[in-house]
Amino acid sequence: MRNLFALLLILLFGATVCNNAVSAQNYSGNQQLAFQNAKKDDTTTKAEEVKAEPAKDDKKAEDKKEADKPKTTFYQMVKKYYIDGGWEFMSLVLITLIFGLAVAIERVITLSLATVNTKKLLGRIEDRIKNRDIEGAREICLSTSGPTAEVLGEGLRRVDDGIEAVESAITSNGSVQVGLLEKGLVWLALFIALAPMLGFLGTVIGMIFAFDTIQASGDIKPDEVAGGIKIALITTVFGLIVAMILQIFYNLITSKVDALTNKMEDATISLIDILIDNGYKNGKPSK
Repeated sequence: MRNLFALLLILLFGATVCNNAVSAQNYSGNQQLAFQNAKKDDTTTKAEEVKAEPAKDDKKAEDKKEADKPKTTFYQMVKKYYIDGGWEFMSLVLITLIFGLAVAIERVITLSLATVNTKKLLGRIEDRIKNRDIEGAREICLSTSGPTAEVLGEGLRRVDDGIEAVESAITSNGSVQVGLLEKGLVWLALFIALAPMLGFLGTVIGMIFAFDTIQASGDIKPDEVAGGIKIALITTVFGLIVAMILQIFYNLITSKVDALTNKMEDATISLIDILIDNGYKNGKPSK
């Protein structure tokens, strides 16, 4: 179910991004054409105002021109830079973000569902153990979700073999549960490292193309060089942003895993103490 949810999330997010990218391309072309036309009209209007009115009115015309400029939103700016950076490497960085977020969201949901109130769980188990109802205590663990209940139930299954058998079962199953909690972190770490690498690769290739253009023209024009370098660096910026976003999720997930692991260890220690206090040290209550 969780894998299906993650897949649907990836498909939905990918379709949305592709749609935005296509509309961004159309928007960028229309915006550039409109800006050029507006610039020509503003230049013509300014020239006429200079001829018709005194020089003191130039400041008012400039202020009016600035006020009439369309406001560029943050979303429009991001789409513009996405297109300027080149769809080849920008798409790779975007795919890295999509898959990284899918893994991160799946882990956050899974770990949130795995959280359980250990004090309440141990209290219910202790009541059953005091009444010599080990099977009832195991039923409580089986009906409770989460790694802590799983480990405690595995330990209760070996009560008849003594405390050492209980500790061994808890240790073995605890290692398995920790591995399940850390599932997907390797992929998330891969995406964190891959995003800036793809950004740097796009920048290097963009710089190579820029120098090829300079070599072919035989002349260095500062505006062309600066524009080419700016476009090449956009992929690096986006790669670093993706890596920072995924790193935040990575730290959040690892902190949740550590918290669940600590609660699980505390609960197992408390279970062993409860068993010893109720006479289950040698596998059955002492008379």
